[in-house]
Amino acid sequence: MAHFPATPLTAEPSDRLSGTVRVPGDKSISHRALIFGALAVGETRIMGLLEGADVLATAEAMRRLGADVQRHADGSWSVHGVGVGGLREPDQPLDFGNSGTGARLVMGLVAGHPITATFIGDASLSRRPMGRVIAPLTDMGATFHARAGGRLPLTLIGARRTMPIAYPLPVASAQVKSAVLLAGLNAPGQTTVIEATPTRDHTERMLKAFGAEVQIETGPRGLLAIRLTGEPELRPCPIAVPGDPSSAAFPVVAALLTPGSEIIVQGITLNPHRAGLYTTLMEMGGDIEVMNQREEGGEPVADLRVRSSRLRGIDVPPERAASMIDEYPVLAVAAAFAEGETKMLGIHELRVKESDRIAATASGLRANGVKVRESEDGMIVEGRGGAVAGAGHVATHMDHRIAMSFLVMGLAAQKPVTVDDASMIATSFPDFVPLMRGLGASFSGAGQ
Repeated sequence: MAHFPATPLTAEPSDRLSGTVRVPGDKSISHRALIFGALAVGETRIMGLLEGADVLATAEAMRRLGADVQRHADGSWSVHGVGVGGLREPDQPLDFGNSGTGARLVMGLVAGHPITATFIGDASLSRRPMGRVIAPLTDMGATFHARAGGRLPLTLIGARRTMPIAYPLPVASAQVKSAVLLAGLNAPGQTTVIEATPTRDHTERMLKAFGAEVQIETGPRGLLAIRLTGEPELRPCPIAVPGDPSSAAFPVVAALLTPGSEIIVQGITLNPHRAGLYTTLMEMGGDIEVMNQREEGGEPVADLRVRSSRLRGIDVPPERAASMIDEYPVLAVAAAFAEGETKMLGIHELRVKESDRIAATASGLRANGVKVRESEDGMIVEGRGGAVAGAGHVATHMDHRIAMSFLVMGLAAQKPVTVDDASMIATSFPDFVPLMRGLGASFSGAGQ
């Protein structure tokens, strides 16, 4: 994987933002399109694939596992798959850089095949726990040799005979659910995942699109059972990757906070398991108009018109966390400009992301004159009513979402905000700076 030298970047108070933009393809869907393409027999064509470092790491992993993955001159991608059960043993470690999603999903994929693979990543990924994926995959017959705490680097010996299981998710995690379902593709009979809290359902949608038999049932106490019939023959399916709502969050919040702004963000997925941030911003008084709703590739898609707004603090329902888990740092920035307190609880999952995002967000807010009370599973931000001082220097901890969130803050604060490293933005949003500049944002520094 490429090494990104540290590149500080400063966001300066900006005039109104205006224009129409299209954000990069959805990262979650991009990972899955490559993986399912590798498991189908024949060619899968993908339009709009996110070409950030995280997704490119998954593309390279699919090549090492035997699929033919190519990028074409028109920006489309093709994957010639090997079929379920047809993966080959890689002759080199699978390097996932900073990508927890790629690493965990491909662990599920490899666990269901009788091959051995070593998983490595960068310093940040190597600190992140993999135990929640290791536990069910071990039950299915895989063997793991990992560092203490189930951390990378680890070597996975796939099951000789994959066992179907019924697995209640101990935490709401689409990555764990997907890993179990991917392993279950090469198991006889039915593999079942049981969710107490619904998580993003891109895997289930794509499994169906590629021809797998998936049943989703609501049982007692509202538990959701996802049942996959194993050993299908997956058929190629053209994928048009919609815009990533997690990436769209940054221009959307910037437009809400920067006075006089009006922008349109085109073609993002508003999958109900991903749209929690937009619901929350509207509840805070954000002027967000949902336009041109449609369905593309099994995903609900729409355009958003966003106008600058006076926001008010709210209590964000904890049960909404799974639908917006990646967006809490930028929501906290929006909350800093709101009137009154915003409570964000039930978000312990943020402690084990690319960084401890609760601690990193709270530290960044304090550095810019915003009061925040931090707890084990959340934070309460005291809004400044639009008058955020800025002038802070924010430690990003190699986390792309922390970097982008505080650059958004700098556009609307009274004084510039500097992040210590903008290089990792390339993992999910390589064109963040030029896209935001095109709307009128002002940035300076080595990371420009």
